[in-house]
Amino acid sequence: MQLHIQQAFRAFILLTFSTLLFKLHYTRDISRFINPKYEVLSQIASIIFLILFFIQVTRVWSARENLHHNCHHDDHSCHHDHGDAPLNTKIMIAYLVIIFPLLTGFLLSPKVLDSSIADKKGAMLIVSKQNQASQVEKNKLSGESSPKKKELSGYESPIRSINLKNQREISVEEYNELVKQLEQKKTIEMNDYVYAAYYDEIGMDVGKYKGKKIKLKGFVYKEKELSKNQLVISRFLITHCVADASIIGFLSEVSKDPALENDTWIEAEGVLDVTSYNGTELPLIKIIDWKIINEPEKPYLYPINIKIM
Repeated sequence: MQLHIQQAFRAFILLTFSTLLFKLHYTRDISRFINPKYEVLSQIASIIFLILFFIQVTRVWSARENLHHNCHHDDHSCHHDHGDAPLNTKIMIAYLVIIFPLLTGFLLSPKVLDSSIADKKGAMLIVSKQNQASQVEKNKLSGESSPKKKELSGYESPIRSINLKNQREISVEEYNELVKQLEQKKTIEMNDYVYAAYYDEIGMDVGKYKGKKIKLKGFVYKEKELSKNQLVISRFLITHCVADASIIGFLSEVSKDPALENDTWIEAEGVLDVTSYNGTELPLIKIIDWKIINEPEKPYLYPINIKIM
């Protein structure tokens, strides 16, 4: 029997990938990398890696008389890899590329995106652009160029309480219900499920919600351009994975400098007002009460998917 070192190493890589994915799911750290709607796919990937590992194990040992099948080292027409070719630079680079994510996955602890990332992206610039885009979208919708707007404006049924807490995908009608509830509420509670949807709606028509009370939580981010009593209560929104994470947040103002450091998580209550930043109209929260909290177990936000029928 002949032991093929490279085939054994490849089997080990497949097993390690399967183990890494299993570990991320077991510790729930997978939520720090991808949108929960893809968790089932990553679980399937873990199983596939395990199946491929068992298939690969059959190639680790072989009878000497069957080595290379009908191929010979001097046969230039043989192009497939038997797994026992001498190591060269090309093969080594390929192995290093594959091993690198495994090393980082096992040796480095998952890190939550924080104000340092927000600073690099230019958080206030992003927030102002998001609101500018929302206002442009509002102008488009006012021309009834969107089916969602038509549905919303023509929807006349009474407000009913709907429980969509665990739904990742909702219908247009259900989304309209959420918006109706937002418009009717005296106090807007920005829980993780509705946060992204409410954020978009408020940004689309800032004046409509002026004077309403709002409750939210997020991490503190301060820019040099802001005054001492201003800060951004921020969250990261993940559409697919952390690579596409975007920051969303509300410019907030307190009566005096709260002396809060960046990345401090707070829960705040305030009143919505309107301000401008770089010529863009923005919602402003005038904070009336706040407290420091621990970073939540699930710090990221995820958009609600709307089924278009």
